[in-house]
Parts: sequence; C-alpha cells; structure tokens
Amino acid sequence: MDDLDRQILDILRRDARTPYTEIADEIGTSEGTVRNRVERMMDDGVIERFTISTRTGNVQAMLEIGVAVDVDTNGVAERMAEWAEVDLVWMVSGEQDIVLVVDAADTRGVNDLITKARNQEEVVSTKTRLILEEQLG
Repeated sequence: MDDLDRQILDILRRDARTPYTEIADEIGTSEGTVRNRVERMMDDGVIERFTISTRTGNVQAMLEIGVAVDVDTNGVAERMAEWAEVDLVWMVSGEQDIVLVVDAADTRGVNDLITKARNQEEVVSTKTRLILEEQLG
C-alpha cells in the first residue's frame, strides 16, 4: 500500500459510495487508476467490505466482555456477531477480551443483550458504555 491507496481509503471511509471519478479528481489521478486500486485492495483483503452508518434513533452501546482464560475467544466472538443488534465485534487486548458495538431499539434492548452475554458460560464479566455521539474521522 502506498500513499495513493491511503488517500483512496480515506475518502471511502468517509463515504463508501463516493464515485471513482470524484475520488480521482480529489487526489489528482484517473478514474481507471482508482478503480484498479480499489479492486486490487479488495482482492488483497485490505478492503473487507463496504458498509453504511445509520441514525436510527436507537440506543447504541459498547458491551465489553471478559471471557475465561481457557476459552476460544474467536468462537465466542463469532457466535455473538450473529446476534441481530450487533453491528461490530472486536477482539481486543486489555482488561476485556471482546467488544460488541450494538444498535438496539431502546435501553431495554441493550439490557437484554447484556443479559444474553452474561448467560454465556464462557463470559466472566461485562462492562457497558452507551455511545452518546459519533463523529466520523
């Protein structure tokens, strides 16, 4: 990856629907170059997927989850990623092992997810943080 790839990614992070012609104009290259580089980054796994952010009026939160030491964290994370309200699952270092970014209809929905997480036999602790505001970088 070079500087041109990084510039393309920066634009796509802000809006994944930005037309290649607009990206090309902004960074001073051709539409074909942008298209080829995006396709290459997709083939190489640098770009995993294109997604959207929404403002649903829902309650968003981060559920930080600690699991027992002898647990396959990846397996737990994969299972939790299938829960309907879960947008993202991160395996992290530090005090907790897994972070779920969730989008629930209301605080009851967040609380139901906390309970669901705590009912998993591998889970030893949870910590919840409500997301008050989000700024795109």
